[in-house]
Amino acid sequence: MKTLIHAIFIAFTLLLVTACSNSNSSTSSTVIHLNDNWKFSEASQNEWLSAKVPGCIHTDLLNHDLIDDPFYRLNEHDLQWIDKNDWEYKTSFIIDKSTFSKNRINITFGGLDTYADVYLNDELILKADNMFRGWTLNCKEHIKEGENTLRIYFHSPIKVGLELYDNYPYVVQSSANDLAKIGKVPGEKWVSPHVRKAPYMFGWDWGPRLVTSGIWEPISIKAWNTARLDNIHTIQNHITEQSAQLTSVFEVEANEANDATLSISIDGNILTSKKVNLKKGTHTYNVDFEIENPELWWSNGLGEAHLYQLKGELQTTAGIETFSHTLGIRSIELVRENDEVGRSFYFKLNGKPVFMKGANYIPNDVFLDRVSPEKYEHIIKSAADCHFNMLRVWGGGIYEKEIFYDLCDKYGILVWQDFMFACNMYPGHPEFLESVKHEAEYNVRRLRNHPSIALWCGNNEILGAWFGWGWKENNEKEQPHGAKAMWQAYKDIFLDVLPKAVEAHDPAKQYWASSPQAGDTIKTNKIDGDDHDWRIWFRDVPFITYHDGAARFVSEYGFQSFPELKTIKKYTIPEDYDINSEVMKSHQRSFIGNGAIKRYMDNYYRNPKDFESFLYVGLLLQAEGIRTGIEGHRINMPTTMGSLYWQLNDVWPAASWSSIDYFGNWKALQYFTRKAFSPIIAVPDTKTDDLLIYCVSDNFDDKQGRLELEIVDFEGNKLWSYQDEVKVKANTSSIIFKKPLKELLKGINTTNAVLSTKLFAEGELVYSTTSYFKEPMELNLPSPKLKVLTKKTDVGYEISISTDMLAKNVYLSFDEAEGWYSNNYFDLLPGETKTIIFETEENIEDYTSKLVVRTLNDTY
Repeated sequence: MKTLIHAIFIAFTLLLVTACSNSNSSTSSTVIHLNDNWKFSEASQNEWLSAKVPGCIHTDLLNHDLIDDPFYRLNEHDLQWIDKNDWEYKTSFIIDKSTFSKNRINITFGGLDTYADVYLNDELILKADNMFRGWTLNCKEHIKEGENTLRIYFHSPIKVGLELYDNYPYVVQSSANDLAKIGKVPGEKWVSPHVRKAPYMFGWDWGPRLVTSGIWEPISIKAWNTARLDNIHTIQNHITEQSAQLTSVFEVEANEANDATLSISIDGNILTSKKVNLKKGTHTYNVDFEIENPELWWSNGLGEAHLYQLKGELQTTAGIETFSHTLGIRSIELVRENDEVGRSFYFKLNGKPVFMKGANYIPNDVFLDRVSPEKYEHIIKSAADCHFNMLRVWGGGIYEKEIFYDLCDKYGILVWQDFMFACNMYPGHPEFLESVKHEAEYNVRRLRNHPSIALWCGNNEILGAWFGWGWKENNEKEQPHGAKAMWQAYKDIFLDVLPKAVEAHDPAKQYWASSPQAGDTIKTNKIDGDDHDWRIWFRDVPFITYHDGAARFVSEYGFQSFPELKTIKKYTIPEDYDINSEVMKSHQRSFIGNGAIKRYMDNYYRNPKDFESFLYVGLLLQAEGIRTGIEGHRINMPTTMGSLYWQLNDVWPAASWSSIDYFGNWKALQYFTRKAFSPIIAVPDTKTDDLLIYCVSDNFDDKQGRLELEIVDFEGNKLWSYQDEVKVKANTSSIIFKKPLKELLKGINTTNAVLSTKLFAEGELVYSTTSYFKEPMELNLPSPKLKVLTKKTDVGYEISISTDMLAKNVYLSFDEAEGWYSNNYFDLLPGETKTIIFETEENIEDYTSKLVVRTLNDTY
């Protein structure tokens, strides 16, 4: 009742303030969006064609059929001329008398890629040089009533980069991911470290080299008189079950000293207001408020990701300015404490230790304007549906668009946010450091209100590369001055500029200088800090190695696969259907990729009989490997408290480490993660002297459980069974079954036997899986007779599958329609029936006859 009376009083007070002012409650500013009627031309050619804004030069050329699809076959190699040219964009717009009469007119460029000279009515108003930041400037003296022209001249990032490279006193170390050879860069020079632009566009070991230019974020004009509300940062001071004490920091730019009222409303209800005396210029003003009995924001699987809608208002005699953001009330902490193993590395959410389950995330396309809201939703929802609670936004891409973080907020996905530095050393001259400073401040301020942001990380793998890849030693030998200068630049950027930006603008969050590392200048180890575990991919060790010596937090590890044939058909022709064809090799950017896949496949599977079978087995190989990694990390809980595999998604259709291909199709790995990341799992370890069953739970409470084990042969005959009551211990891993394998398997032909594991908690089946005592290549797989029934539904088709004998890794595919299978690549035990939903919006003729169903046995 007290809160209600207070809210009524505040509302009445605001009504009086409004009534006594010279303005009604309308907004005090005018906003004009400048995203239409653009044209582009190659510089100095004066051949203007319609352009899309936001967009980029490659997609504009593609939309006019001036280039072929860059992703198709070898077309990428023929399009390297585009980034060597300069390009121009122009538009015109009207400023009416009312807007022109405003005291202040600002123009904001959300993102210019990258070296851009901006002319307003033929006057130079901006020289942009950083893709990763926005630019706002007062254009009152350059704008006019009536028609105005806006022209942007984009300099070639390669030509500018070469000039910077050639005039720098030493060669700045880059990784082999700067594909200068494919880019036909003179001298194959590494220009990417000098250019503040998405590094992945210069090529990576999973992506093409397509270096864009263009207007990649919206442009707008805002005209206003007295003051504008530029930003609100809401700080969570103290949280209990009864109350959340918060402060919203209003950032206001005023043309002159003035009286104003600031107010805060939550979900449409006014909580507080405050009268302030605005000072001329840009200043901040604090407004404290309280939310009683707050609903907390929890990560996926632990509770609701509750979001409040906060709106702040600035009211002056000119009218009302508003700024809104979602508010998730939660605490997040990276815990670094000495323990019996070494030093911990785990996150506490709302005071609870949480094992982080997820993947590394890269941009969804080389051409950022092609990523639709629907694709963002599909990628983030897929992660949530597979029990992810964290994504690492990798430092070689972009600071993602707002929709990405909104979706992470909505689905309860925490974000490990890298700054955009990856696998390169960087220049350290004052102009570069100043640019990085503005970039960091801009993005920290832009993203800090999102409850999903868990950590700010300086860079990807630079510390590890300097001390572990031979960079330090090679540069000290070849260019001693350059080596010293590069290390100083590292310290200036990652130990000074970036942490200062976080401290100044988002002090509640923690900063981690490099991933991986054990400390700010200490390379990674297994007992302290985070780790990128690439033993499996690069060292040819068995997948089961993931169960040994897991680090405190594994923030990268992975294994490659090609996508399924349905995807490969979209960028190839049948003549390319060989992993050693020129097209397939060009869409395989890892220098060891095909060889590593083949070597591992030879260790686990029989030689596939044809190209399509090779793709299918490769998908299983990747899925089994990373499943083993996830399980290895989780059974090592709480010593290990994070498992983020490389990588979730793709920027183009190709061989990569992704679990979702470029077109949004789930690979086998994505289906396997849904099981491996389940809130409660029972992990059989059949590769030691004992059969061990580990129980792992993310829940905060113990549960009473029951374990059911059964060994059957591939024809369905029961060979052994066991069941017993077990305790599902809260938020940890424990062994719930142990028995010597020699004793257990006595008299059993292990080439013809499968272990079925089922775990119940509080009477509910929470986890089931199948395991084997031999590798797939050693199994004596039968030829099952599958019975497949289909039925049309409102969302697509229901598919019922049963079998007389073991059907290993049942795979469903349908090339003629886009859609999603609720389950795929699964084992089907003798006599078992599974029902799968194929979701599609397409109308299909003869679906049943065209549905392809395959098992591992079909690949021999």
